[in-house]
Amino acid sequence: MYSNVVEAFNEYFEMIPACTYELKKEVYKLRYQVYCIETGFENPENFPEKFEFDKYDNHSIHYLIRHRKSEIYAATTRLILPNLDDPEKLFPIEQHCLINNLDPIKHVQRIKLGEVSRFCVSKGFKRRKNEFSTLTGTGNTSKESFTDNERRIFPHITIALIACLVKMSNEKEIYYWYAVMEPSFLRFLSTLGINFNSIGPLTDYHGNRLPCVIKVSDLLSGVAKKNPELWEIISNKGQFS
Repeated sequence: MYSNVVEAFNEYFEMIPACTYELKKEVYKLRYQVYCIETGFENPENFPEKFEFDKYDNHSIHYLIRHRKSEIYAATTRLILPNLDDPEKLFPIEQHCLINNLDPIKHVQRIKLGEVSRFCVSKGFKRRKNEFSTLTGTGNTSKESFTDNERRIFPHITIALIACLVKMSNEKEIYYWYAVMEPSFLRFLSTLGINFNSIGPLTDYHGNRLPCVIKVSDLLSGVAKKNPELWEIISNKGQFS
């Protein structure tokens, strides 16, 4: 029996910074699997080498979540960093979405702003069949592949990705996140105490998505109030609070 959810998660999974060439290849390979094969959000013909990447990857930091026993990479995300040489250079959200509510970001220094991107969980580590077409859900897998205890941890993979983003933000002194999100995922996050601020209307970008922003410290305090156990994962037991 585990004393807390952090212990349980760490028994089966590990969070790995993709800071080498080989690990970045694992990131791009997993993204190809999720975005091109599993969800069809990207055209696989655009990536003949079966690595999904774009021009933002060179100024992003990446994390992977790996299943310890199988050594399979289950999930990944990246944080697109501001361009320190040209802070006014647009983030993807600013190019693809209409931003018409500037109040949440009007006092934010651009060098303290990053964009959450390529946030995805592989099909084999999702819990429910109807989530196979989503990027962030937790869907079905075979009983032969994982123990019951392992499958109980699958919903926390999404939480662990958020923990990775918090860690990246702490390391790079990023205090605010841009994100373009499905309304259903925003509703899910709100149940955890994570409340993004909408900064524009719905945009047709691989389906209807909302441009949003959140202050990282507000995210942490919101989770701490609503679910202290999950806060322990996201804050690394308070290290990043």
